[in-house]
Amino acid sequence: MRAVDLIHKKRDGEQLTFAEIDYLIKGYCQGEIPDYQMSAWSMAVFFRGMTKKETADLTMAMAHSGDTVDLGAIHGLTADKHSTGGVGDKTTLVVAPLVAAIGVPVAKMSGRGLGHTGGTIDKLEAIEGFRTELQRDDFFAQVNDIGLAVIGQSGNLTPADKKLYALRDVTATVESIPLIASSVMSKKIAAGADVIVLDVKAGSGAFMKSLEDAEHLARAMVDIGTEVGRRTAAVISDMDQPLGAAIGNALEVAEAIATLKGQGPKDLERLCLTLAAHMAVLAGKAGSIEEAELILREALRSGAALDKFRALVVAQGGDPSMVDQPDRLPAATAFVEVKAESSGWVTGIQAEQLGLAAMKLGAGRATKEAAIDYAVGMLLKKKVGDAVSLGETLAVLHTHEGYVGLDAIMSETAAAFTIDSAQPEAKPLLLSIVTADETRRL
Repeated sequence: MRAVDLIHKKRDGEQLTFAEIDYLIKGYCQGEIPDYQMSAWSMAVFFRGMTKKETADLTMAMAHSGDTVDLGAIHGLTADKHSTGGVGDKTTLVVAPLVAAIGVPVAKMSGRGLGHTGGTIDKLEAIEGFRTELQRDDFFAQVNDIGLAVIGQSGNLTPADKKLYALRDVTATVESIPLIASSVMSKKIAAGADVIVLDVKAGSGAFMKSLEDAEHLARAMVDIGTEVGRRTAAVISDMDQPLGAAIGNALEVAEAIATLKGQGPKDLERLCLTLAAHMAVLAGKAGSIEEAELILREALRSGAALDKFRALVVAQGGDPSMVDQPDRLPAATAFVEVKAESSGWVTGIQAEQLGLAAMKLGAGRATKEAAIDYAVGMLLKKKVGDAVSLGETLAVLHTHEGYVGLDAIMSETAAAFTIDSAQPEAKPLLLSIVTADETRRL
């Protein structure tokens, strides 16, 4: 078998076998296939695509390129969720304890952020003392004890994906749906969960700008999960504006805690309930989405979900008083209001622009080595559809005294809001549901 023959085969639109795909992935990981040949193969995939079988085979080859996690030591079907990213996306902080509170074990490996704000692990580390690294046996024992653990990803989980993604990033092949889908799903499958629910974002603040592209990606990922025996579904949600009101690590933790108390933003609560309901149904805890939502709402009302989050914090060494008193989380020392420059209605918010502004304040990383300031970020005071008067506050920047460059960030934040004279039509948060059997627009 030679790499050049497989490049030729894919270039001509033919289907590769598992053995051929596995040969490419293993050879690339071991340094036997050079970057230039893998680049050529990636570009052939970009233009020719892959079949469902090829995409599933690529996913499994990457999933088994390094460590895999066998969750067999955990009692019951384990569940995991993945978001394709977005501004203000703190859903894991709500969904994981909510699902665990109704008896579905959640054994989650999450990543750090690179870009807008921190990832789930960074947000949890805003809680003083919270440990995001556990030995494997301790990880399993904690899930069996309290039904929930959230840790950082293993250093050797899917090394093929890390290497291939870095190559795609510099060869203009990132946007290939089979390659994106296999990248995401290889990590989920290597992490071992039986149930996988995907939160796929669509809109200006998402990687997939159109609903159609988001549906294609969701379908590819659900098909992969189904093909390899995982119970998989996807919820496509709008990211034409940030989720909730908080952008920034400690601010998002506080908003997640408020949501677990039933006092959070309605869009965040709605999305979290939907994701959790699909996890509950796939795990066999409810017979329908409607039944699951009733059970989950009771877990919010009774305080069971908040108790589960507190138990997670205690189990992983964090300070539980920060759950009971979120004002003890890291806090900014300066608060700057960004004012509306006209009156009317908010008709659009450029989520990505706000995310980048938060990153410049220190809430995210421009490079892997950069440090995060857990305290900084912004709170939105207006969302799409809200009326606004000249001089009214659109957002409050959380920063520190003496921050250099604040005027530019204030201008960028103000420019992210579109204010028009006519009230916009309401746009739904939830756009589509993709299951093994159907794609259904809402």
